[in-house]
Amino acid sequence: MLFGQIMIILSITFLNTSMKKIYLTISIIIMTGATIQSQNNFDQYPQTKISNKHVTMLLHLPDPEKGSYRGTRFDWSGVIYSLQYKGHEYFGYWKDTHDPLVHEDLSGPVESYITAGLGFEEAKAGGKFIRIGVGVLEKPDDKPYQWDHTYKILDHGEWLVNQGKDWIEFQHILNSDIGYGYVYTKRIELKSDEPGFTISHLLKNTGSKHIETDQFNHNFLIIDGEKSGPNIRLKYPYEISTDADLKGYMEIDKDELYFVKPMVNDNVWMEFQGYSSDVKDHKITVENTKTKTGVVITVDKPIYRMVFWACEITYSPENFIMIKVDPGKEDKWVSDYSLFIR
Repeated sequence: MLFGQIMIILSITFLNTSMKKIYLTISIIIMTGATIQSQNNFDQYPQTKISNKHVTMLLHLPDPEKGSYRGTRFDWSGVIYSLQYKGHEYFGYWKDTHDPLVHEDLSGPVESYITAGLGFEEAKAGGKFIRIGVGVLEKPDDKPYQWDHTYKILDHGEWLVNQGKDWIEFQHILNSDIGYGYVYTKRIELKSDEPGFTISHLLKNTGSKHIETDQFNHNFLIIDGEKSGPNIRLKYPYEISTDADLKGYMEIDKDELYFVKPMVNDNVWMEFQGYSSDVKDHKITVENTKTKTGVVITVDKPIYRMVFWACEITYSPENFIMIKVDPGKEDKWVSDYSLFIR
């Protein structure tokens, strides 16, 4: 949960000046800040906690019947709804409504295999296709894939979860009769030597067909409850450019992206140019300059695509990679999150 802001209002009223009586009224108003997580009663969903001397992390668990997220856009594993370090919060729920079946109703660094789905293009209406980290889905008609639509899940596969004090591992096992199958393992582990965590991925192709898909992380950052505005800045290791309309909310200065005014009831989306195929370019720094709190995100695979999206509440660097796995083979990659306070 995001930290609320506490506002203390002192009201001094001279009710009787001749008697020099002063009445002091103290009102405490709890401002919930950017999110409304408590109002959505997230305690009802399966969840867990991992922690060490640096960080405390709260996660929602994959569950086909009771999970906080049961949509078909995002991978169900590793949904982080709180990450606290030295009293600072990095994530949180960003909407004022919540429905487990809505494609975007989740929080934290959530990932998706963004390609339509394994087998979607060749499937006929009523046929099957695969979303990695979700299951076997039904293609309802001949319309193109709709990324914001929640499809009917025919087979959830098998979810296994193991954890220790400072780590948690999710495994999704899926077999199908359309030639696709995999064992997908995601391990989130807190760093012992510094504040932060890693997300390690292993995708084994157990089917008879080649797996090829792009994959991205939405991130959904909300650092110390700060909304999208002039206190939020992003930095990249290369000069960035975009053809998108920044709508007067943001500006680019070489390798930096920053807000010039608060965003209200709006959003921006942009795709960047400027990065190379060198893995060193796969790095993003996001900072709340008011609290001097931030995070450095790196991935040990080259950038396939780099996007940024923000609404009033959350700001999301979206970093893509490409995954190609032949039958019987595997691919692995690691995302690293290093937290800092200046």
